Amino acid sequence: MAIVSPSLLAANFIDLKSDIEMINSSEADWLHMDIMDGVFVPNISFGFPVLDAVAKVCKKPLDVHFMIVHPERYIAQTAKAGAMMMNVHYEACTHLNRTIQEIHDAGMKAGVTLNPSTPVSCLEDVIGDVDMVLLMSVNPGFGGQKFIENTINKAQRLRKLIAESGSKALIEVDGGVQGETAPRLVAAGVDVLVSGSYVFRAQDPYATIKQLKAL
Repeated sequence: MAIVSPSLLAANFIDLKSDIEMINSSEADWLHMDIMDGVFVPNISFGFPVLDAVAKVCKKPLDVHFMIVHPERYIAQTAKAGAMMMNVHYEACTHLNRTIQEIHDAGMKAGVTLNPSTPVSCLEDVIGDVDMVLLMSVNPGFGGQKFIENTINKAQRLRKLIAESGSKALIEVDGGVQGETAPRLVAAGVDVLVSGSYVFRAQDPYATIKQLKAL
């Protein structure tokens, strides 16, 4: 059974509370939150005012994905907001091992994200320390992009690395996750499905979440 983490980026920001209440009463496991700075990725999403506000009303664990430079500066603030998972990009962290340790010391689970062009072999020396690896299946920054097919092979390679190292890390995928790609990702060994517009713009978001969860 897949872990489903709908992406807040696709929610209706005019009526965010209603969408959070939908998540609360759905079978969604987590809520995925993309924080972008316009520097690391070519887009700006939202920051701590939104994270803090959502944390007050969301009953699901917050899966917070930082697409920013220097994410290590915000570890304490993220923990204070009540995040369950703090996910940082491999490409944004010069001292990744230290950042993972600091996230754990702050009481959160530590995730590491790989851009589509970053190989899973980069994680060989930290795979035993992370709680989750997020594979971007689109180039980060904007929603609604086409799924990158190589993500299936990449997930299989990551599953092999996790098994060989004895790591307990989960595999998460974000980007283009919908009815056609989701079953293939789960078959490739993916544990956590991040889905944005496919969930929030569905005619029946509850049924869509339930369908993803059943994979």
